[in-house]
Amino acid sequence: MRVALISDVHGNLVALDAVLEDLRRDPVDEVVSLGDAAQGGPQPAEVLDALRELGGRAVMGNSDNFLLELETWQEGPEPITPELLDVREWTLSRLSNDHLDFIRSFEPTVQLELGGVGTLLCYHGSPASFDDVILPDTPTDEFERMAGGRRAPLMAGGHVHLQFVRRHGDSLHLNPGSVGLAYDHDQPEDAISFDPWAQYAVVSVEDGRLGIDFRRIPFDPAAVVAAIEAGGRPHGERLAAQWRA
Repeated sequence: MRVALISDVHGNLVALDAVLEDLRRDPVDEVVSLGDAAQGGPQPAEVLDALRELGGRAVMGNSDNFLLELETWQEGPEPITPELLDVREWTLSRLSNDHLDFIRSFEPTVQLELGGVGTLLCYHGSPASFDDVILPDTPTDEFERMAGGRRAPLMAGGHVHLQFVRRHGDSLHLNPGSVGLAYDHDQPEDAISFDPWAQYAVVSVEDGRLGIDFRRIPFDPAAVVAAIEAGGRPHGERLAAQWRA
């Protein structure tokens, strides 16, 4: 069995298309989206259309929920800026009721049976909350609190746009990285630029052996800039500059 884990597309169809082309060359049995599909990028409707056509199951991310319930975000840890609200309003203007219903179908968590190795538990931030942040160096007791007592042999989350795998007791937690907004986390916050590749992961189980394959698929950042300019996304000049960098 082979499962592709994608996360944090953030409205970047150029990046998602690169991943989908890679999956056409090397097919899997199932694809699971770990959330944050549409908000932020220049092609929110197109990304949702592609994910719906792809099939598979999807986890609700914090930015997915932000499009549906502004009040929930107001209670969360991230500040709501005027720019964020401008982009949200524009994103909603691009989406139909069918798109919103598709987002509403996203699940808090997704569980898949992986044959001889047990269960894969998928979420966005943590099993308890899409706002939680799990990093390679998150203390074990903090991880346990965020897991909310849920445990599986393999656990997978997104949210932090960072590819990594770490052990948690007898479990492994992996993050496939970000399809649409990969970046170097050591950059200054006021000088962020994005990487010209899409990150995702493939989990495979064969004859009781578990494999985790982290992938980095290149794409043309100029195509993302062109989509930003063509779509009229608010504050697009700054976003385009981050891609040009």
